[in-house]
Amino acid sequence: MSPTFRPANSMLCTIGLALATFMQVLDTTIANVSLPTIAGNLGVSTTQSTWVITAFAVSNAIALPLTGWLARRVGDVKLFVSATLLFTLASFLCGVAQSMGMLVSFRALQGFVAGPMYPITQALLLSIFPANRRTQALALLGTVTVVAPIAGPILGGWITDNYSWPWIFFINVPIGIFAAAVVWGQMHHKPARIERPKMDYVGLITLVIGVGALQIVLDKGNEEDWFSSDFIVWMSIISAIALAVFLIWEWTDKDPIVNLRLFRHRNFSAGTLALMLAYGSFFSAALIVPQWLQIQLHYTAVWSGLAAAPIGVLPVLLTPIVGKYANRFDLRLLASVAFAVLAFTSFMRSGFTTQVDFRSVAYVQLIQGLGVAFFFMPVLTILLSDLRQDEIPGGSGLATFLRTLAGSFSASITTYLWNVRAVQHHAQLTERFTPFDPVTQEAIQSLGHGKIEAAAAMLDQMITQQAYQISFNEIFHGLGWMFLSLIVVVYLAKPPFMGKGAGDSAAGAH
Repeated sequence: MSPTFRPANSMLCTIGLALATFMQVLDTTIANVSLPTIAGNLGVSTTQSTWVITAFAVSNAIALPLTGWLARRVGDVKLFVSATLLFTLASFLCGVAQSMGMLVSFRALQGFVAGPMYPITQALLLSIFPANRRTQALALLGTVTVVAPIAGPILGGWITDNYSWPWIFFINVPIGIFAAAVVWGQMHHKPARIERPKMDYVGLITLVIGVGALQIVLDKGNEEDWFSSDFIVWMSIISAIALAVFLIWEWTDKDPIVNLRLFRHRNFSAGTLALMLAYGSFFSAALIVPQWLQIQLHYTAVWSGLAAAPIGVLPVLLTPIVGKYANRFDLRLLASVAFAVLAFTSFMRSGFTTQVDFRSVAYVQLIQGLGVAFFFMPVLTILLSDLRQDEIPGGSGLATFLRTLAGSFSASITTYLWNVRAVQHHAQLTERFTPFDPVTQEAIQSLGHGKIEAAAAMLDQMITQQAYQISFNEIFHGLGWMFLSLIVVVYLAKPPFMGKGAGDSAAGAH
């Protein structure tokens, strides 16, 4: 039995782990605002360029549940360093791609090798921090999870405008090399329990087909008008069959590639459910606010990013404090505070109008940051609390996979509802305007100065804007109630929440 491992410089090691994670999470959003430029430079349509995002998301979703199996086979430190270096190489290849086919292929590679990086970082941080400081480690990761996706579009737009789109990938190269070198230098002596689990080919094949098809359905559903498209119907059928076989096989196989038996732990099940629903709701808000600002309020991409940016201020400032003192409180209470604040800000947005100013939008984002500061760390601590050290990589990968899938579901559902409800409200609003209505006649005269066609077009534009605003308000009203309901979900978990991982890490290493 070896003593608990500690790196020579815990701070430097933590910086290396955090930088790699920040780089990986950043790349989930940094390319979004650059798609029109990439499409133009590579000679494809904007619609075709969206595969740059889809390829990353699909392969990343497939790789995430494999984290536990890979960690058992090569060890957590080697897995982290290998994944980081391969991610760096894939980033470089994305930057030198000369065609859309090459770029999509390299983005798929980038997404796949990125899969284990976040969950294995969680496992490594928990292994090097003593039990009383685990909350600080998870608070740091929570901050990275929030700040990096916000910084991505802002940084991506700035780099694309001032340099060229390949640099959104090239910036990963020095960061990735530095992070891998630091973590290897600090942790290569860490004891690891290496196993040789057999390859679960049935589980792997059904996972790839099921998750890959499902992610494509979620990414392309709105674009293809959902089940009116034969492509979406067939992909949905393939996904449903493959995932059904996968679930049955993994529950019954003696050595599954994804350990679904982790759900036997009460806190893991309750925490993962809370994480999925809360992150899905949070992701809905993070997705719709920038779109609303740009499409309906006519903000530029940069200004919409600046309006959303204050959400990261309080998490950055409060992370050290929350992590340090969280152990003194019931973590379910801290998570409940987070959900209450997130509900409050959702209800605030449900009262927005098309006349709302920049300061009000940014102010709500700032308050929402308070909820975010208290959200990730408690929920992550709860869900990992009853896992053994050797179960943490698999549990973290599985929870992160389900969190990512919840984000994809929420993105598709939110976009669909926003558009559908806007169409319905547009129809209801236009019913009130008829050529014989004195109010309508007066509006046409004042808007078009006697030019009926121009006035009608302006009036229709105003009605459309109001319809989307009403739909926006409805969505946030629903999100507010969703966040409040999560207080019940998180109380399904039971203390203590300090976890087994730190205590038995020595026992699990040799």
